[in-house]
Amino acid sequence: MDKPPVIELREVSLTSEEKQVLSRISLRVDQSETLFLLGVTGAGKSVLLKLILGLIKPESGQVLVNGRDLTPLSEDELDPIRRRMGIVFQEGALFDSLSVYENVAYRLREEGLEPEEEVERRVREGLRFVEMEEAIDKIPSELSGGMRRRVAIARAIISQPEIMLYDSPTAGLDPVTSHTITMQIAKLRDVQHVTSLVVTHRLQDAFVLTNYVYLEQKAALVPLRSLNHGGPPPVTRFLLLRDGEAYFQGTAHELASTHDDYLLKFLE
Repeated sequence: MDKPPVIELREVSLTSEEKQVLSRISLRVDQSETLFLLGVTGAGKSVLLKLILGLIKPESGQVLVNGRDLTPLSEDELDPIRRRMGIVFQEGALFDSLSVYENVAYRLREEGLEPEEEVERRVREGLRFVEMEEAIDKIPSELSGGMRRRVAIARAIISQPEIMLYDSPTAGLDPVTSHTITMQIAKLRDVQHVTSLVVTHRLQDAFVLTNYVYLEQKAALVPLRSLNHGGPPPVTRFLLLRDGEAYFQGTAHELASTHDDYLLKFLE
């Protein structure tokens, strides 16, 4: 029997204040795949993330994680499913009064992890993954925007999630810093085989993740075409929302070769 998708939406619709937010959206994301959610502001991209987290419920349709429908579940039933997910918000959403160490350790403490030596080991491991261990004693106000995003990624992966949700992780960052965050997303995908949904307005980041892979030996992104490992390439797809509907779903090649006027304007 085929393994169910890690994430699947079936004919999901949602209205808010008499406005159609989403209309019959269907999608699926398999293990290690990356799905980019595109669309103008207010198109419903962040709403999709909230549905997948079980923070809101659809009016109709199903939201499934590893084959289990979230819609009828209680908060207590949703909690273990959410623990298998990590989320990175647009601004990082760190606790300003806590050190980097305490920010990253927060989820472990919520889960009751002891002793402190194990908490510190896990925190340092997470920060080392995003190359931020040297900032362990700093507070968020001492960090740049890109550094805060990297700490937010460390906090999100501390529980070793199989699913990562990114809400505009490179918004407002300069190109160099955006590339650093994109590399961290690729690293999680290619090293830990995490399944990802990425809300973004930066198509260049999406195309980098389509055409490059993270190589541990070089600790860098390398062009996919330069590898001769023979294994399957990372699967990256795109979903573009327009007026609450799935206007486009497909690969980077299909998106880049489109003749659709709306998509062409979006690609400019």
